[in-house]
Amino acid sequence: MTIDLDEILSGIQRWIAIESPTDDAAGMARYAAQVQADYEAFGARVERIAGRDGMGDHLLATDARHCPPAAADGPGVLVLSHLDTVHPIGTITGPLPMRIEGDRLYGPGAEDMKGGTHIALAALRQIAREGIATHLPIRHLMVSDEEMGSPTSREHIEREARRARYVIVTEPARSGGKIVTARKGCGSFRVEVTGRPAHAGVEHHLGRNAIRELARQIEAMEAMTDYERGLTVNVGLVGGGTRQNVVPEHAWAEVDVRVPNPELGEEITRRMLALQSVDPDCRLVVTGCIDRPGYEKTPAIAALFEHARGLAAELGFDLVDLKTGGGSDGNFTANIAPTLDGMGVDGDGGHTHEERLYISSVIPRMRLLMRLFETLA
Repeated sequence: MTIDLDEILSGIQRWIAIESPTDDAAGMARYAAQVQADYEAFGARVERIAGRDGMGDHLLATDARHCPPAAADGPGVLVLSHLDTVHPIGTITGPLPMRIEGDRLYGPGAEDMKGGTHIALAALRQIAREGIATHLPIRHLMVSDEEMGSPTSREHIEREARRARYVIVTEPARSGGKIVTARKGCGSFRVEVTGRPAHAGVEHHLGRNAIRELARQIEAMEAMTDYERGLTVNVGLVGGGTRQNVVPEHAWAEVDVRVPNPELGEEITRRMLALQSVDPDCRLVVTGCIDRPGYEKTPAIAALFEHARGLAAELGFDLVDLKTGGGSDGNFTANIAPTLDGMGVDGDGGHTHEERLYISSVIPRMRLLMRLFETLA
């Protein structure tokens, strides 16, 4: 049966047209309703998981009609996507209008990740139309808060991963179509220093400069970076003080940490939380954690990749994998079940006003998803 590219592109455009930044409840609700309707239109069952803490609802679409009845409620294939985007409401009528230019479909969330989410739906719809048998049930979890670190969806992601044999994450492809088989873990820390204020000219000697203490801590934190071990510590935001002529009482820094595996994540967390003030008259408080654990290419992930690579070769293209420093919801699943990430559309410019997907990638990537759903057992 022929796959209708125009139908898929029309569906992606319909989704892009509904702007859905993480923090806009109305936009998220409109988008989730459309995704649910599109899934139910071909007979998939959709469970709506109520959001909390100001986040939107999550969706769990299940299609177990094509696997053996005895397998329908058992471990399956988990497809993992996110509904939220980073672009604020109004982007589509302002700096990033939805449009097609040659092989490029532009729009907020086109690459990250409405295109990837939609080709998963399209793959399952095509399987239903053609009556293709699967060995396992397919479950597609779409969360509403990935762009903010998945604070309310992590429990659902890990629960579904525990009843999955395999996980496929439809984050965008990397570097011209490469998929991801390892990701660094991501951590966020905040360092706050309290010193003692004083008049900078009259009583400078009585003050304890919080910014000076923070500068010492910045040197210590940046020195923790170890490229050979794949560890980076980056002080990305700093602030402090009130006026030029006042010895600053307060200073703070926001720190990004990337680690290749959970063990190093635990180590750097201990080191960060153990930082001590150099000046005994300054108080230092460090808070934070590794909020996305790192994952490495285990033998099980390597085997899953080789299976996908063989299917891609049958479809006429070479599938290449890589390790990336960026995090995704795949960080939560890879230590639970074998995970392939970056399985969405190919594109560029994610999170910018040049975000686009490459139309030529849509059908090959969708066919690969179909073959994975059909063959994984």
